[in-house]
Amino acid sequence: MDIYFNENKQHTLAVPASITGTGLHTGVLATMVLHPAAPNSGFYFKRSDLENTSPIKADCDLVTDTSRGTTIEKGDVKISTIEHVLAALVGMGVDNCLIEVSGPEIPIIDGSSKPFTEIIAIATVIEQNAEKIWYSLEEPISFYDEEKNAEFTAVPANEYRVTALIDFNSPVLGTQHADLKHIKEFNKEIAPCRTFCFLHELEALLEHNLVKGGDINNAIVVVDKPITPAEMQRLAKAFNRENIDVVKEGYLNNLELRFNNEPARHKLLDVIGDLVLSGYPMKAHIMANRPGHSSNVALAKILKQHFKKASKNINVPHYNPNVAPFLSQEQIEKILPHRFPFLFVDKVISLNEREVVGIKNVTYNEFFFQGHFPGNPVMPGVLQIEALAQTGGILCIKSQPEGQYDTYFLKIDNCKFKVKVVPGDTMILKMELMEPIRRGICIMKGSVYVGNKLCTEGEFTAQIVKRS
Repeated sequence: MDIYFNENKQHTLAVPASITGTGLHTGVLATMVLHPAAPNSGFYFKRSDLENTSPIKADCDLVTDTSRGTTIEKGDVKISTIEHVLAALVGMGVDNCLIEVSGPEIPIIDGSSKPFTEIIAIATVIEQNAEKIWYSLEEPISFYDEEKNAEFTAVPANEYRVTALIDFNSPVLGTQHADLKHIKEFNKEIAPCRTFCFLHELEALLEHNLVKGGDINNAIVVVDKPITPAEMQRLAKAFNRENIDVVKEGYLNNLELRFNNEPARHKLLDVIGDLVLSGYPMKAHIMANRPGHSSNVALAKILKQHFKKASKNINVPHYNPNVAPFLSQEQIEKILPHRFPFLFVDKVISLNEREVVGIKNVTYNEFFFQGHFPGNPVMPGVLQIEALAQTGGILCIKSQPEGQYDTYFLKIDNCKFKVKVVPGDTMILKMELMEPIRRGICIMKGSVYVGNKLCTEGEFTAQIVKRS
């Protein structure tokens, strides 16, 4: 069955979920526990078998190896084969999770994401009181990996859709195509699809004492060459089996595929898991031709930089001077005690329980330009902070019962001035609560924008006092 969830809200697990298994490449038995996490946490990995280690963010910039899966590393701590569980979490609609594992590698189980989606379903996915921000493309992005001959195109779309095409020049696999039209179909259409490799790759890995946790049941082995009885015997010994059989060129031990194009679907699964490392939920159509872990991660880095630039504008309030204000200057004067020349909020364009947005039009006729950088007028930073403080005062006072109140600012932290504000600019003043108001104390984050540029920001603590 398909999974249904409110895609505009963030989600996590109701309770922890755990599973135990062997790592495909290390052969180390480990238990993985998926823990609920707070809104806006994203995905983090933690080694529970190592003392005094910090969680590692699921970040493409922390990937150090893609040779046999995707490995992230920070300091001396590394965790391998993370792509299948990340794909399962995203496919089940989870946004925030701490993934704890008692070994260096995520258990392979059957080589697919299905065992992980099953424990997630048992733990239950719950909605959190936080909006989910989706990132979109305004124009196509193309990427070609010459070394791997992998080609990707990401185009604007209303959903998160992934298409994968594989062509290994193999008589067994042929050319295969897979398409996931909506992420909510992941559990049914993609999660059960297992990892695969070719027999000649497996033999090389075994010769180098790798795939220590490999088993006939956790990977599809494609046999596209004649295999001798001696090779059969060696493989049987490696997998601790009495015998292994291939009637004809096809799949080791005559494995039954779960889908006719299961290898292509698994490559699509890997794309989804690896692109989680971009760190941004996206609505785009990803078309991957001959994808692999290293190419997937390279694309994730490109998308991360693209969405990182876009994120700077995602929270910028939109100001349309043709729309009537929420509060006019006359109404503001009934709330604030300030008057000319020290009232720095011309109007309020939006106000709710959590945030307020005000407007200040900066003109050359402002009184302070006579003495502040004459000939090179720049609005004093301290007055920008005062404008934010007044805007925040409106948010604080409007949260109180009927009566007359004043706000007194107790401290300002982390104040930064990034871009000059000059005559002719329209300052967009945004103040938002960082936590609920308690005992008359308001803690707010303030931002000054001119157009889409963030000019000034800071954190404000104020006290609400009722007038006697």
